[in-house]
Amino acid sequence: MAILNIRNLTVRFATATGSFTAVDGVDISVDRGEVLAIVGESGSGKSVSMLAVMGLLPDTATVTADEMTYDGRDLLAMPASERRRLIGREITMIFQEPIASLNPAFTVGFQIEEVLRLNLGLGRREARARALELFRAVGIPSPEEKLKSYPHQLSGGQCQRVMIAIAIASKPRLLIADEPTTALDVTIQKQILDLLMELQEDYGMALILITHDMGVVAETADRVVVQYKGRKMEEADVLSIFESPQNPYTRALLSALPENATGDRLPTVSDFFSAEAAR
Repeated sequence: MAILNIRNLTVRFATATGSFTAVDGVDISVDRGEVLAIVGESGSGKSVSMLAVMGLLPDTATVTADEMTYDGRDLLAMPASERRRLIGREITMIFQEPIASLNPAFTVGFQIEEVLRLNLGLGRREARARALELFRAVGIPSPEEKLKSYPHQLSGGQCQRVMIAIAIASKPRLLIADEPTTALDVTIQKQILDLLMELQEDYGMALILITHDMGVVAETADRVVVQYKGRKMEEADVLSIFESPQNPYTRALLSALPENATGDRLPTVSDFFSAEAAR
């Protein structure tokens, strides 16, 4: 049964030159305990779609949908106070660029303990104990010392682990991970992905993974949504996407993988569409 249902989602931004449509009629659903990958190049509306779910878009954005429900509850009709109780507790998000997402003026320990106090009502001592437990769960070495660190004193991989710890602090039912391995080296990327999949299984969470990396999709996803220019191009289980993609854009993405290169340069999406048009 789906925990999140989105039907005909449209997001428009007011600009000095008029309205700009970033997401155009997208349908997305994710079942309990499922890993859904939303894939596409930069600018395809992946992050904006999920920020609309979180209610984190700026005032210049207009969000409309025929349906946007979480566990049967209408997110768009929900009072702001009720939605705030859901966001950060039952629905959480790991944002891009962890160092930029953490507040440089406070220690990472303060930031995770604040989440625990606000969302779970823990006292100071309980919050510190839970923060240590979470840091250990996400594999941060010397957690007692790291709680006292500021974001700039940690590596990119450690900051990402802090962001994951904050996101899972309240044992959410739906976790959205927005490009969680961006700017990390290959070894750390693998560690972060393995950690996310382990936590997803342990907590029984639904996981929406936003990525442009088809290799990540192949390793993690149960089902895949492919987006391009704000629209959904294709949706299928992960095996079908790789073995028999139906949409030209999906085939273009797969043809651009390094292992599929046949000449001196990788093909681009434009190359693929040009070839399709010439047929």
